[in-house]
Amino acid sequence: MEPFTPEFSCVQCRTPFLNEFPLDADGRCPLCREGLRGFDAAYSFGSYDGTLRKLIHIFKYERVRTMAAPLGTLLARAAPRGRAFDAVIAMPMHWYRRFERGFNQADLLAGHVARRLGAPVIAPMRRRWSPRQSGLTMSERKRMPAKAFDVRPGTVEGKRILLIDDVLTTGATAGACGRALKSAGAAHVSVLTVARADRRFGAAVIRSGVS
Repeated sequence: MEPFTPEFSCVQCRTPFLNEFPLDADGRCPLCREGLRGFDAAYSFGSYDGTLRKLIHIFKYERVRTMAAPLGTLLARAAPRGRAFDAVIAMPMHWYRRFERGFNQADLLAGHVARRLGAPVIAPMRRRWSPRQSGLTMSERKRMPAKAFDVRPGTVEGKRILLIDDVLTTGATAGACGRALKSAGAAHVSVLTVARADRRFGAAVIRSGVS
């Protein structure tokens, strides 16, 4: 498995593009230029396909918790170097979904990253009920309500936050979470995931060797 290194991507959210046309002179995409992302930066180890996708599915859906260690190692490799964070936060899961699965995969990953970075894990948020993101289209994901998350007052004010999740797809969930943290006073929110979806036109065809 190799790190995700597209030739053209936004310097802020790391969204990959086929060419540099969507990027401004500073290398930012339209959503980041307009401040619509909800978070300040995003980092991922690899592309959400092939072996990495299979490993995440084993961890997440087959409930093999021991996968948290190797995936956490990959996650830590993708963490920004030379950046200090005041706290690590796992993407919260609604209590019923956690009950169904038995654990929140983001919690286990956050623990591995926090130990490597020497930052505390805090849990200042709760997640309201919302439809499952897997299986939704991009437009359906982007309609996630801004008030999908609640943050306890005074828990993140002035802090630089590293938000942990397994996969970044459209960024809608991370954006909603980031906006909630910023509204509660967080000074900076970076998102760190094991993988991110590569939605460039033809990317899947090129990787699969189909013409």
